[in-house]
Amino acid sequence: MQIWAKTMQVSQKLSREVGILLFRDFSMHALANTVEPLRAANTLAGRSLYRWRYLGMAQGQVVSSSGLPVWADSALRDHMGGAILFIVSSYGNEQLRTPKILRSIAAAAARFETIAGIDTGSDLMAAAGLLSGHRATIHWDELARFAETYPDIDVSDARTVHDRNRLSCGGAMTAFDLAIDLIGKHHGAMLRLEVASLFMHGERATTDPAPQIADRVVLAAVALMRRHIEYPLSVPDIAKRLSTPLRRLETLCRINTNRSPRALYRRIRLQEAQRFVRNTSLPIAEIATRCGYEDASAMTRAYKAEFDTTPRATRASLTSYKD
Repeated sequence: MQIWAKTMQVSQKLSREVGILLFRDFSMHALANTVEPLRAANTLAGRSLYRWRYLGMAQGQVVSSSGLPVWADSALRDHMGGAILFIVSSYGNEQLRTPKILRSIAAAAARFETIAGIDTGSDLMAAAGLLSGHRATIHWDELARFAETYPDIDVSDARTVHDRNRLSCGGAMTAFDLAIDLIGKHHGAMLRLEVASLFMHGERATTDPAPQIADRVVLAAVALMRRHIEYPLSVPDIAKRLSTPLRRLETLCRINTNRSPRALYRRIRLQEAQRFVRNTSLPIAEIATRCGYEDASAMTRAYKAEFDTTPRATRASLTSYKD
């Protein structure tokens, strides 16, 4: 457990530079589903795991399909690059395949470690020559045309596709899937689950027969745990509220997080304690109460076992840590 905690602490010191390239009539829904998980990951981690800038073909305002404008901080050609470039286009993507745009995207591939197409963004990636010999997907309305236009691409109808350093997804809702999968890859399954749980109600598991139902049961459990921090529920009560057999919940938690439901719940409460320690001046005893512990000593022991440090040591290191 301590090794896992140390690994997470190292990974949390990384701050990945992200570029978000917008084109006129982009989907605001797709943009929100891409950015909000990154914002939530920063909030939950208590530090900047991701830093992003909005880009355009030129600096200035880019108007979405719904009429909402977003200010592009700079032109793509002027961005120094970084970890990920999200290409966000939606309607009228065929009109964007100009030599200037495609040259700029192709050049950016040398500056960014990973390129991701959101909604119809993979069409621009393909036209720029970035998907040849790769597996990729696109908005489902475009799948047949995409496959016909680019026979050298292994076109898939999957919600998201990760092929080496080329990523793609099938639309606004799947942009969220892509973003949380990246968070899990970069910072572990626990943070991925926490981020995902922030965006769902969490009282009941879905009855959707989709293949991801097992994962959703765990997401629902995490969301429920997060809503009952100060007065923790029993694990059997959680299973009952999710209409899931206790043994199945235990099995799914171990498969998805390598933890029992009880250990997962403890981690969530201690993560909340860590956020209180980092971001407030509340006394340790009060933090313990707010996180469901009978006294500060009990929480401190659990905190040290989880994070290999104490709440007081965490708070004492904040100044030098931020510097």
